Amino acid sequence: MALQATPYKVEINLTDLDRHVYQDLRFTVARHPSETEERMVARLIAYILWYGEQLAFGRGLSDVDEPALWEKSLDDRVLHWIEVGQPDAERITWCSRRAERFSLVAYGNLRVWQTKVLDSVRSLKKINVVAVGQEALETVARDLPRSITWSVMVSEGALFITDERGQHEVPLEWLIGERG
Repeated sequence: MALQATPYKVEINLTDLDRHVYQDLRFTVARHPSETEERMVARLIAYILWYGEQLAFGRGLSDVDEPALWEKSLDDRVLHWIEVGQPDAERITWCSRRAERFSLVAYGNLRVWQTKVLDSVRSLKKINVVAVGQEALETVARDLPRSITWSVMVSEGALFITDERGQHEVPLEWLIGERG
């Protein structure tokens, strides 16, 4: 019997001072059986950073032809393709050619990946890569409840998540491009 995805109910009070976005968001997100809690939190961070009304979760791990998140136009063009993790240069190039804009939330031990992969894709157009502090990501993801309630503030490129355990500053470092 195949393992089922785990659904999480999510409520986010988003205050994005940098983009002047103030929204109460309610949605359900599925965690793939092979997905870690850190990766799911990275997807939520990507959703927060680039939130827009048309932004949706893709099948990601279940379908390699879809991203973690994407924004499509009404005529089904991919406006923004968003990945999480440490994809190889080939994947980044492939994805960036399928959308008007490509963004990546990278996490984990990035030192070797940055040297091997990022240096080879810096010349790509309309690409943004942000690194999320691993320690903060692990703290937020630890013992993640099935009903997630966050108050999130984004200010001057910093991300602050308040949950039932307190406030967590999640450091962001722009490796390529900017949030825009």
